[in-house]
Amino acid sequence: MKKTAVVTDSNSGITQSEAKDNLFVLPMPFIIDNRDYYEDINLTQDQFYELLKSDVKISTSQPSFGETTDLWDKVLKDYDELLYIPMSSGLSESCASAKRYAEEGYKGKVFVVDNQRISVTQKASVYEALELIKKGKTASEIREYLERTKFESTIYITVQTLKYLKRGGRVTPAAAAIATMLSIKPILQIHGEKLDKFAMVMNLNQARAKMIQAIKFELEQNFPTLRSQGKLRLSIAHTQNYEMAKKFEEELKAAFPDIEIQYIDPLSLSVSCHIGPGAIAVALSRFDV
Repeated sequence: MKKTAVVTDSNSGITQSEAKDNLFVLPMPFIIDNRDYYEDINLTQDQFYELLKSDVKISTSQPSFGETTDLWDKVLKDYDELLYIPMSSGLSESCASAKRYAEEGYKGKVFVVDNQRISVTQKASVYEALELIKKGKTASEIREYLERTKFESTIYITVQTLKYLKRGGRVTPAAAAIATMLSIKPILQIHGEKLDKFAMVMNLNQARAKMIQAIKFELEQNFPTLRSQGKLRLSIAHTQNYEMAKKFEEELKAAFPDIEIQYIDPLSLSVSCHIGPGAIAVALSRFDV
């Protein structure tokens, strides 16, 4: 049987200290005042938010060819093959780049998964992969499964302010100004490769209620069979908002007592820089092992 490792990027929310045994994490790069930083290497969550709040210019990038393949080479010294699970191809070019690197120099050894996940849903995919390896599945078989089930997840997220979405060009300055004046909070949905506006509410209490309502609809309309089979998990993500995340956990437990809440995680920094502090999110995803 082949010895298989899993490699993901830090968009999954998995930290360097959590990368153990056959799991490895590629840190995502940032450029801050013309200096390179790497999530969880030389940039902590607290340092990042201090810089973000001070309006320092922060831009994200994708791992370079060398950064990606150096890690692959290191892993392949001890493993026969690796499964690479990067962030969604709809949100970054890093997945397409990795596919090209694998095709050109690692055919049969590196299997890049494009299952269009990010944050806690990406993390769920990583841990599904690790469990499937324990069951004797190969990297190729696991990639096929993860890509076949990629649309069996969704994320709803609300932000505290439109300031950072405006900065990234995702909303116009005029729309951001009106929303700020009216204290409107947008709820966004990530399903597959799309990031779409889902609803607008007046405060975070309404936002949490609206997201619970959205999850109920998903369960009734899109995932009733998976729910009856016990193959769904909920997760919560936040940006410097752990207290509200814990409150949201209790509300979700009350609304969906039959579904396990798998993770309560800080959002990865490469996501956080586009939405700012204070955000809260809920994810529903398949977990079949």
